[in-house]
Amino acid sequence: MTLPQYTERVRVSTRGDYACRALLSLALHEEQTPTSVRDIAERTGLPQPYLEQILLSLKGAGLVRSKRGVGGGYVLARTAGAISLAEVVAAVDGPIVAGDFGEPHQDGACDHEGQCVLLAVWADVGNHMKEHLASFTLADMVDQARGTRTVVRTLDHHA
Repeated sequence: MTLPQYTERVRVSTRGDYACRALLSLALHEEQTPTSVRDIAERTGLPQPYLEQILLSLKGAGLVRSKRGVGGGYVLARTAGAISLAEVVAAVDGPIVAGDFGEPHQDGACDHEGQCVLLAVWADVGNHMKEHLASFTLADMVDQARGTRTVVRTLDHHA
């Protein structure tokens, strides 16, 4: 049996993608001195005003530290190997879920036909996505970007 091709996918938001790209840029350069938002924006091609907002969220989540003034900017708060893509996405997007459908009901408290079964499936999809993103660190992405090893894996599809 061949599975149909779907045009809609579970997505990481643009904000989540930009956050990962910004932190990957910091990890690729491994500078001990802070990197300015302008330099990160130039290296990644991301819009600087939006990047500033994202970096503030990442700072609030404890993933980057900042220094103000001349020579100021951002550095990773932890090693690249200690920061997962799941953490980065969750820091800017909130919990990683397949959709805003709510939690599966407990003890047969299903309000509408079929709702409980599908809520459990959506929760499972979100958990798989979270686990997959958690299996990659920024250090893995640095290795992949530098071509020193292949770490990007695809999910198995069952026919």
